[in-house]
Amino acid sequence: MSQIEIIAGAENGAIAAFVAERLHAALAVSAEVAITVPGGSTPFPIFEILAQSDLPWPRISVWPGDDRIVAEDHAASNVGKIRALLEPVGAKIVPLTETARPPHFALAWLGMGGDGHIASLFPNTDPQVDDPSPVRRLTPDPLPPEAPFDRVSLTIPSLVASDEVMFVIRGADKRLVFDAARAGENDLPVARFLSAFPRRVTCFC
Repeated sequence: MSQIEIIAGAENGAIAAFVAERLHAALAVSAEVAITVPGGSTPFPIFEILAQSDLPWPRISVWPGDDRIVAEDHAASNVGKIRALLEPVGAKIVPLTETARPPHFALAWLGMGGDGHIASLFPNTDPQVDDPSPVRRLTPDPLPPEAPFDRVSLTIPSLVASDEVMFVIRGADKRLVFDAARAGENDLPVARFLSAFPRRVTCFC
C-alpha cells in the first residue's frame, strides 16, 4: 500500500519546484533519469515553469504516460505539446507507442479523471496490477468528446516500477474520488494502482 502525503492548495510554482528537487536528487546518483508525465491541461503551465529551471535537461528523458493515437502535430497529441515545451531546453522526449519498452522511471507524475482513471487506464479497460504488457492500446468508453481517439497507455506494472509517484489533482469532486481510493472504498483504476504501489506518493490537490 502506498505511503501517501497530501499537499493541499499548492501553486504551480511549488509543484514545479518539487519536481525539480526530485529530479536533482535522482540525478545525484544516476547519470541519466527518466520521468513520465501526464497530458491534459493541468501540467502544461507547470512544464513552462520547469523549462526555465536549472535542471540538466539533456540527462532527462520525458515519456508521456499516455497519448492519443494521432500525429504529433495534431492538437490532441500529448507528446507533440510536451516536445514543444521541453525539447528546446534539451530534454529527450520519447513518444509512447504500442511497441515501446518503458524504462525505470525516477518519478511518475500522474493525473486522475473524475471517473478514477489514470493515464488512459479508464474503468472500462479493467486495468490489472499484474498486466504482462508494459503498454496497452485502449479505447475509452465513453470516448471523451474533446478527444475521441483510441489511446496508448502505460500499464499499472510500468507505473508501479517507478521510484516515486506524484499526483496533481484539481477539484473537490476528484479529491473525494482519490480519498475513497486511498481508503480502499472503490475499485477504480487509481485505487488498483495505489493498492499495488509500495513507495512514496505525493498528491497535490
